[in-house]
Amino acid sequence: MSDLEDASRAATLPSVGSESKPSARVCSITDALSIVGDRYALLVAREIRYGRTRFNDIAAGTGAPRDVLTARLRKLEAAGILERRRYAEHPPRYEYLLTEAGHELHAILLALKEWGDRHCNPGAEPVVFRHTCGAAFHALTVCEACREPIAGGDLTVTGGTHPVEATL
Repeated sequence: MSDLEDASRAATLPSVGSESKPSARVCSITDALSIVGDRYALLVAREIRYGRTRFNDIAAGTGAPRDVLTARLRKLEAAGILERRRYAEHPPRYEYLLTEAGHELHAILLALKEWGDRHCNPGAEPVVFRHTCGAAFHALTVCEACREPIAGGDLTVTGGTHPVEATL
């Protein structure tokens, strides 16, 4: 088994139940959105990546109402995106840490940030991430095999439970 297969197996989340699916079609995008596609799920992951691991800090960073945040944290914990760890006994207090699957959302957060900078907030001064080389970091999707950036028309769709003929 390759390291990639081993890593992806370790980060596999519980399957989404068929009762919650509108059809028998297997769609990883649909299933992922059922876990992280609401207003606050990815913001929670962002805040934890920023080092804000305690409830009040996550609430302040996301703007989520306390009851909504509590429900979201429970959902993300149940889905294997984060884990809760006690940091104080009296009274009991917890912090939230990303699991391996939660850390894998980082690339999605970076891509959404890029998209949002271009399409939601054009002209506004964006948050800038700097790479260790010193350059401003901009997410780019590349082919794992040849390392070439993906452009329109470079991908063909094959396989799946309901195959489609498409070029992306």
